[in-house]
Amino acid sequence: MFDGMSFTRASSLESRAITAENPRGERGVGGQAASNLGPTRKGAPCTEIEAGETIVLADIEGSGTIRHIWMTITPHTENAPYVYRNLVLRMFWDGETSPSVEVPLGDFFCSGFGEPARVQSLPITVAPKGGFNCFFPMPFATGARIELVSEHPQHVSGVFYQIDYTLGDQHPEDQGRFHALWRRCDGRAPLGTDHTLLDLPAGSRGSYVGSFIQLTALERFWWGEGEMKFFLDGDTDFPTICGTGLEDYVGGAWAFQDHLGAEPAPVAETFSAPFVGYSQRLVKDSSKMSDFATDMPPCHGMYRFHLPDPIYFHDGLRVTLQQIGERNGHFERQDDIATVAYWYQAGRTRPLPDLPEATLRRPR
Repeated sequence: MFDGMSFTRASSLESRAITAENPRGERGVGGQAASNLGPTRKGAPCTEIEAGETIVLADIEGSGTIRHIWMTITPHTENAPYVYRNLVLRMFWDGETSPSVEVPLGDFFCSGFGEPARVQSLPITVAPKGGFNCFFPMPFATGARIELVSEHPQHVSGVFYQIDYTLGDQHPEDQGRFHALWRRCDGRAPLGTDHTLLDLPAGSRGSYVGSFIQLTALERFWWGEGEMKFFLDGDTDFPTICGTGLEDYVGGAWAFQDHLGAEPAPVAETFSAPFVGYSQRLVKDSSKMSDFATDMPPCHGMYRFHLPDPIYFHDGLRVTLQQIGERNGHFERQDDIATVAYWYQAGRTRPLPDLPEATLRRPR
């Protein structure tokens, strides 16, 4: 994440920030908008987005690196269900027409099920109340473009953002570009079907750096026995890297419980750490959009960032998660799983799989 102690030395790099007040990140033009307090006094802290609209958050020319993204939206929109799934982040590098990132806004920031989480990881931090931060470095050679797409049925009156970046970075020829992809299997696939987080074809090379996994338990009993598998460089039937279970992959153990045994009933404990976390456990509907019972199937959000231990691939990569539970023995499950895969890839971006339309992204 950090280039040694480079930030302590004088540098030829130029620091810039894009906000609603300075949408081009230009030198010496920030904070000019007027308010009721007068000129330069907090006159344009945000923008807005209409239903069906695409707005450009950043359009940068030249060589550089995006180093931090902060975003939030007006809190009252939380009462309109699924707004964090209906707003989509897209990122394009170096003039490419296919996005390298196309992920629902909340999911990109490790906030699943249409609700902000509390996340204290190194690359992604979510602070109260829905303050989304991303610290993944995002290099580009000739330009960068970030869009926010609204597939939300309602107007969103406040989109707040700041994109911090440097200009003048010199990137090596094999420098990978940042990518992120959202995938879902909604519980309707046949038993024994593994969820695929990422499937890159032969010839792809780069490094896999993170997974955000959200699972809605559609069956009873323990849901986290599935193994994460990484099929590297032409692996077919068997992967090179295979874990021991989902809670183990995200740094937990023994179903995240405070104790083992049936009596008294164990309690799952959430946690959030720099590279691993079980950061969301939801059992009540907080949208206030219904007068009826607010109980809902248990929803579990967790992450694993491979920043100290990136998974390098040189000729393709496939990442899968089994759907296996435990009930006095293992059994196949059919849960609703949605994921975000984060990786860096060298060379031109191949078109990502199409993002399902908003109605098909809705949390069950």
